[in-house]
Amino acid sequence: MSSTLLEVTRAAHEEVERLERLVVKDLQNEPATAKDRLFQSHRVRNMIDTIISTTERLVEIYEDKDNARRDEIAALGGQTATGTNVFSAFYDRLKEIRDYHRRHPVARVVIDANANEQYEALLKEEPVIEFTGEEASGKYLDMHELYNLYINLTFDKKSGQPIEYSTYLDVFSQPENIPGKLKQTRQHREYLEHLLEYLVYFFQRTEPLQDLDRIFSKVVTEFEDQRLYGKIEGWEKNGEENGFLPDQQFIIDLDYYNTVEELIEVGPEKLKEALAALGLKSGGTVQQRAERLFLTKNTPLEKLDKKHFAKGSQGSVINGSAVASQEVDNAKEIALMEAKIRKLCELLNETIVRTKENVVKKQALTYDEMEAEREEEEMQAESESDDEEQQIYNPLKLPMGWDGKPIPYWLYKLHGLGQEFKCEICGNYSYWGRRAYERHFKEWRHQHGMRCLGIPNTKNFNEITSIEEAKELWKRIQERQGVNKWRPDLEEEYEDKEGNIYNKKTYTDLQRQGLI
Repeated sequence: MSSTLLEVTRAAHEEVERLERLVVKDLQNEPATAKDRLFQSHRVRNMIDTIISTTERLVEIYEDKDNARRDEIAALGGQTATGTNVFSAFYDRLKEIRDYHRRHPVARVVIDANANEQYEALLKEEPVIEFTGEEASGKYLDMHELYNLYINLTFDKKSGQPIEYSTYLDVFSQPENIPGKLKQTRQHREYLEHLLEYLVYFFQRTEPLQDLDRIFSKVVTEFEDQRLYGKIEGWEKNGEENGFLPDQQFIIDLDYYNTVEELIEVGPEKLKEALAALGLKSGGTVQQRAERLFLTKNTPLEKLDKKHFAKGSQGSVINGSAVASQEVDNAKEIALMEAKIRKLCELLNETIVRTKENVVKKQALTYDEMEAEREEEEMQAESESDDEEQQIYNPLKLPMGWDGKPIPYWLYKLHGLGQEFKCEICGNYSYWGRRAYERHFKEWRHQHGMRCLGIPNTKNFNEITSIEEAKELWKRIQERQGVNKWRPDLEEEYEDKEGNIYNKKTYTDLQRQGLI
């Protein structure tokens, strides 16, 4: 009888309490590995999201904007449109219950133990987290695309070779060091947007319990304080060198001042510089300067009286005010993105260090590997001079590239092509390398194998290559979803000559026994 609003409210409260207990119970377990800790964090994050959505639904119910809750409570007390009639309300409710059980004769009360078992199963789930092969389940960063964008932005053909990938991992966390002449270009803005988007996405996958909105809110507050005093890292008041126009460095943000007295505290020199930057007269006492500057808070420059402007400056100031304002806003957005990137790099410092160590380790081939690669290159050079039909020498049995020759040994090691992954669902077909293994779950061979088993190829079956494991998981999913399926033997209704209602199974048995 979960159709009533009060029953929905009760069930929602029960679900919130169950999930809260599960969150506490899950966090009390110490994960054995980093992978288990990541799974635990995502499980808790999913349960918290469910609690939030359920709580929001409860708030809507308690706000009762459509008065449905009030009417239902009134109906329980016997209040109707014609007045108060407790007995009429009681029998109407009794009739509704009887009708429900007549339609569902095999309905049973859900035992708490069974519900607890279903909720306990949440603690054993392994959430699907999408990582690339380079990221290795959140252990490393995959910055290759961003590295290419950075090279396109900063590389100067006259200066020599571009920086290496390992060097980029040291400098990408310091966006303030990019030359000022590049900071307000379209390419620089696109690079920062892609970098910030990737770092946010990676952080959400590896630290799902962190409140990123609160972190960024604190970054914005600190940024506004630094901007007020001109101390933004990489955007200090050094003129055009860092991307600001010479006069813009003296502009005072009047949004932070409500009275002339507060503006006087800035000091006479800063007031003079700010007035000169706007083309206004900068003479007079501190009080007069503050009053003159405060006029610009609510009045556009083009509507100010001419007597406030310095000679010959009014036209140029008004014409350039729109452009200057747009450039200042653009510089502010870029500087804020840089501040957010620095904060994320600070939080991901261990991952950045671990990524660089891994890259350096891959680049530093052992002596034997270098010798093998050198011998392979010599044999390839010799084979090129021979007849094309001659068999290519490949002692290491490396895969062939697009040109019909073995790929370089360092590329073979980088992509882990020496690792073999077998999939029983694909007929024990072997996949070489993690990337090919992850990709094959969406390819035709694996999809055909899943169709032969009668199992849908969904995300739930990612990383599952055993037929028995796939069947067992599909059976569990069907059992979990079986409660909501139509069961004709138990729910299809039949009526005899006397008007009695039976379900299909009972009616068939009685008919077979000759009782109907």
